[in-house]
Amino acid sequence: MSVFLYMYYSINPLVILLFALATYGLSFLIIQYRVEHFIYKRINKIYKDITLLESASFRKNSITTDMATLTKQIDQFAKGKKLEIETLKVREEYRKEFMGNVSHELKTPLFTVQGYLETLIDGAIDDKNVAEKYLTRATKGVERLIYIVKDLDMITKLEVGDLSLNQKDFDIVQLVQSVFELLEMKAAKKQITLTFDMDYKNPIMVKGDEERLQQVLTNLVVNSIKYGREKGTTEISIETLVKNKVIVRVTDNGEGIAKQHLPRLFERFFRVDKSGSRKEGGSGLGLSIVKHIIEAHDEKIYVESELNIGSEFSFTLEKA
Repeated sequence: MSVFLYMYYSINPLVILLFALATYGLSFLIIQYRVEHFIYKRINKIYKDITLLESASFRKNSITTDMATLTKQIDQFAKGKKLEIETLKVREEYRKEFMGNVSHELKTPLFTVQGYLETLIDGAIDDKNVAEKYLTRATKGVERLIYIVKDLDMITKLEVGDLSLNQKDFDIVQLVQSVFELLEMKAAKKQITLTFDMDYKNPIMVKGDEERLQQVLTNLVVNSIKYGREKGTTEISIETLVKNKVIVRVTDNGEGIAKQHLPRLFERFFRVDKSGSRKEGGSGLGLSIVKHIIEAHDEKIYVESELNIGSEFSFTLEKA
């Protein structure tokens, strides 16, 4: 007290006040710096540990002491990582299933060809009738292999954009009619009727690659025949969607598809029937090719189906 009383009476009170303010300001800055540095080191360690932000970019930003903000960021990071891990797990399952399907699709015709050729080498070639029959069957196996490889090659080209489209104006009604004529005998074996929903007297001109879109319609109609019921119907309708778009619908009254399978229907080699019998044949790439061709035209494809009732595949096209 004596020291302060002495200073009060011997020194100007304004000087004391200024000294007090300066001391307070300096103390505040030192403490603030030390506290921020203390918190910064620990928060920065957390950021580094979870790699939420690069330490370099973190240093550029003002250091926050708001724990709620940090907690929110860490929570967002954790949710993002959880979603990423789940996505990777799903993709890994798809990859394993895809590899299994590829090996199965290639293995069956390869083993068939190998079996027939080995039989011929073992002496069956001396019997003209047997040799001719086995060579014919081996040829069919090779053709199936070529078919699968060609389809895979087409999908790859469509995905990377290497397959150029020869777009022109053409009559979609005439194209559907030609597909019907092409598959008429195949449908007749199951007594399935291929028909339009109405009588289209006038042409409907659209823009696209006629050859590729014929492949799309052929794949969809072939599937409707494969999985259609005896004496069933496959119907195609062409409707105006908006001013410059039409939608083509392929509808059947076949066995239908369960809802849980619809999201994966356009995957390569994906089959609803997991028995692996492949009794219906085909490369297992048809719908995947259909999807890629339609998307290459910057259009959309849709599917609606109900088990034991039937399915409807539809896709849009630009009017000419």
